[in-house]
Amino acid sequence: MSRLILASGSQIRRQILQDAGIAFETIKSDVDEDALKSQHAGLSPAEMAVLLAHAKASQVSRQNPDAYVLGADQTMELDGQLLDKLPNRDLARQRLLAMRGQAHQLHAGLALVRGGEPVWQHQQSSTLWVRPFTDEFLGHYLDRAGDELTASVGAYAFEGLGAQLFERVDGEFHAVLGLPLVPLLGALREHGVLLK
Repeated sequence: MSRLILASGSQIRRQILQDAGIAFETIKSDVDEDALKSQHAGLSPAEMAVLLAHAKASQVSRQNPDAYVLGADQTMELDGQLLDKLPNRDLARQRLLAMRGQAHQLHAGLALVRGGEPVWQHQQSSTLWVRPFTDEFLGHYLDRAGDELTASVGAYAFEGLGAQLFERVDGEFHAVLGLPLVPLLGALREHGVLLK
């Protein structure tokens, strides 16, 4: 089987691959995401997710040309705007209030690169409707969420406490988490990383 490297420091992405029984290594890229977003500001949030995934995979692939390198990224879109992670609890609170009773989109981008050349990419979007939660719930959530408030752009971890924010989700579970698994498994089989 071919060697696979995940070019991401995301704990949830590592967990998804481990749970699926995939052998891989992790080498976190150090791509300057802010610079790329600035240089390619005309891209849609969905296109940006794929661009960032490619950049991460390509960077790690240059040092590991014999391996397949998986880059992954996820962007969030609210009212047509690409949003970034928040540095503190107060800004997370403001974002959650802006999301209350509203729908937003999560755009997952995947790229598989070998020898510096892209061999596969995938983009999958999900729409999530935040319920019109009470101020009491918000205070309780902020007290319990901890690092989740600043670790993700939406100030929630959907696989945990953050699930309580939603009344409806239109999207596949792993895509919501930022790693659409079924399309990825197909690509890994096609390229000899997994058995057919």
